[in-house]
Amino acid sequence: MVEALKPRRFRRASERAAKRYSTDLRDREWEIVEPLLPRPKARGRKRQVWQREILNAIFYQIHNGGIWSDLPTDLPAYQTVYKYFRRWQRQGVWQQIHDALRQQVRVSAGKQPQASAGSLDSQSVKPTETRGRSTALMAVN
Repeated sequence: MVEALKPRRFRRASERAAKRYSTDLRDREWEIVEPLLPRPKARGRKRQVWQREILNAIFYQIHNGGIWSDLPTDLPAYQTVYKYFRRWQRQGVWQQIHDALRQQVRVSAGKQPQASAGSLDSQSVKPTETRGRSTALMAVN
């Protein structure tokens, strides 16, 4: 007889141990990232999952790879995590977080928030397309 699959139990963030994985956000990191995340909408259903746990699950997935359904059971359900990941990707949240963090790092290093110059080397520039005799003949025919 095959046992029925047990439903996936998600522990609330308050029930979870303080820091379980190397990819979990520390309190200081969360203080920096939290203001950069989208605010909940004024209307509609209230969030059931803490955004910090969503980020912890996304960072776990990115660090360890594998399929989304293999997320540990003490993290939010993989469907929820993936939904937030894709939504934030479509809304440009990841780019905004990256830009804001880059600016903070530049300012803390004593630089201007935006880079004033860029550089290219010969390895970065694609050469012009060159055509050999056989491809030139094929184009004519």
